[in-house]
Amino acid sequence: MIFRTPLEGIDHPQMEADVVIVGGGPAGLACALRLSQLIDAHNAERPDAQLSKENICLLEKAREIGQHCLSGALFDPRSMNELLPEWRKEAPIEAEVISDSLYFLSKNRAFKAPITPPPMKDHGNYVISINRFVKWLGKKVEEAGITIFTGFAGSELLFEDDHVTGVRTDDKGVDKSNQPKANFEPGYDLKSKVTILAEGTRGSLTKQLTEKFGLTQDRNPMTYGVGVKELWELPPGRIKPGEVIYTMGYPLTTKEYGGAWIYGCKDNTVSLGFVTGLDYPDPRTDPQHVLQSFKQHPFVTKLLDGGKIIRYGAKTMPYGGWWSIPPLGGNGWMIVGDSAGFLNSQRLKGIHLAIKSGMLAAETAFEALVAGNSSVKQLGKFQQKVDASWIKQELYPVRNFHQGFERGFIAGMLNTVLLMVTGGNGLLNRYPSHPGYERMLPLWDIMGYPPERQQLIGWAKGDKKLTFDKLTDLYYSGTGHEEDQPAHLIIQDTDICTNRCTKEYGNPCQFFCPANVYEMEDIPEEPGKKRIRLNPSNCVHCKTCDIMDPYQIITWVPPEGGGGPGYEGM
Repeated sequence: MIFRTPLEGIDHPQMEADVVIVGGGPAGLACALRLSQLIDAHNAERPDAQLSKENICLLEKAREIGQHCLSGALFDPRSMNELLPEWRKEAPIEAEVISDSLYFLSKNRAFKAPITPPPMKDHGNYVISINRFVKWLGKKVEEAGITIFTGFAGSELLFEDDHVTGVRTDDKGVDKSNQPKANFEPGYDLKSKVTILAEGTRGSLTKQLTEKFGLTQDRNPMTYGVGVKELWELPPGRIKPGEVIYTMGYPLTTKEYGGAWIYGCKDNTVSLGFVTGLDYPDPRTDPQHVLQSFKQHPFVTKLLDGGKIIRYGAKTMPYGGWWSIPPLGGNGWMIVGDSAGFLNSQRLKGIHLAIKSGMLAAETAFEALVAGNSSVKQLGKFQQKVDASWIKQELYPVRNFHQGFERGFIAGMLNTVLLMVTGGNGLLNRYPSHPGYERMLPLWDIMGYPPERQQLIGWAKGDKKLTFDKLTDLYYSGTGHEEDQPAHLIIQDTDICTNRCTKEYGNPCQFFCPANVYEMEDIPEEPGKKRIRLNPSNCVHCKTCDIMDPYQIITWVPPEGGGGPGYEGM
């Protein structure tokens, strides 16, 4: 595991905690709120054995709760009905779903499916802004008495032998040369009985934990997709609030997996985006370009005509399914939400699963505090709770869904039908899978690909009205970082980028990154050669680079001081 070079001779002050939750998304906040509820109920019943909430804290790397939260977002309310039964009376909701439909797109035509497939039926669900929803949920957590530390990222886990004993937060006030500045403040060592990782997809601490304890052993490797999203303001009456449209097909070909969503929101706004599976074979594929080509389809162009973009963002999602979920609890630790892989890739929904997993982790942590025991015997009960819950009831029948698309779109659709007929088994109870980056082909193997792939490879130029290049889109993400700090994107060996990747894969990082973080620039002293240039201040924290780099030499770590995207209203 590659980390930033630590500062030498720095003493980190210690703080004692009972529970530390890392991540202020739906999973982490639900975990904190449920834990508060359990402690309140316990203290009301046991005046002789009180538990305190003062030593429970939640770390969020963003400057404020919700700032880095991005999603579709279509919300299944099942878990919120359990956590806060009256949530609809005060939570920010864009609209209740009033209609849903599926279209298959060719290059110039749209064919509406006669019926909406059951996994895509959304009556009873809600269109929400995950940014606004998480802000509201964060306020509920603070009102419940749980302390939230915003602008504090977990930089590394603390270990004693095989036991996680807490989290070290990031040092602040370090310059690009990794030297302390005048405003330097060392990070804290938060020593905790229970550490709960709710970092979202491809969390950096979760990676540390996984590599130290070999959590992927006997599991399928996790696979991912990246959703690139725009929020538009449209002329009045163009789309109804609560209207949901899914599309499949163009601009992807049968060699890629993915699809689009269009959600009608209130105030004449629409959320639209395209999810591209991060297991495509052509290294020139550019997910941001895919979205721009999607908008040029007549079906979408007509919808957006006369409108204007107001927000942009990107997020990766764990597609691996049930067989890719790691062990969920061990000595001093648990993993929840997207960090663990709780997402139904067939429904393209995970918020409700993240919330439920956070609630079950809270119940496990509460039992550990009462018992005074945070060993694997105690925290391993989290796995048992998940297995006995509706999380497994939902995810187990689709356990082989995404694996079926490894052989292409047509094979994947046939497999989907087979899974529905056989209750999820298909031909095998457990289909194998491969990391997405392993499916990327070298340049010499893709030169014969047909010309109709031009709509998804290379950079989108954009017309500044309907379509946009990456830097123009990036402007609408509200991204900002402190410039004078160590790069939070660590490349283990840049010689590989210059001398191998250029020849073998054409430096795909410059394409798969949706924010123009990676560029190849000429080397003046070596004509004809290029070297990699990083623009870390552009990073929208999607972690596609960490996932899709064919050599696995890029590591994403949290930046200093809450920097990142500003997903207001998304």
